[in-house]
Amino acid sequence: MTVMPLVILTTWLAFTSVETPSSTPFLSLPPEPDETTRIDEIYDQESRLFLSLYSLSGNGTVDYVTGRTVEGHIRSSYGNPVYYLPEHPIFYWWNHTMFNDPQLDGVNGNELVYQEETDFDVSRYKPCVFNGQPC
Repeated sequence: MTVMPLVILTTWLAFTSVETPSSTPFLSLPPEPDETTRIDEIYDQESRLFLSLYSLSGNGTVDYVTGRTVEGHIRSSYGNPVYYLPEHPIFYWWNHTMFNDPQLDGVNGNELVYQEETDFDVSRYKPCVFNGQPC
């Protein structure tokens, strides 16, 4: 009768003492930033994406970007564009990595790495300068 608990304990110790190889540490994507850190918005007509550019560090440098698909748009009574967007982005760019969220359920750990070691090029969307001021 006392042999069975000893066998169970020995088996449990054998399985729990086996070390699994550790994978490279992966930095999890931070949640979508607050609007107070948003420094610019861009509508990319070619891809129909509404991009929000953030500066998490607060120094004016873009270090976090979200992209939402534009479901539709109209002009307000003042002539400004109004975009109909999903609640959550389809992609995120942070820490030189682009993440894809095909389920559009926000940052919750199921995002997929789309491309690593990539920089976000703002000049693709705003290439010009007029009198020293960005266009």
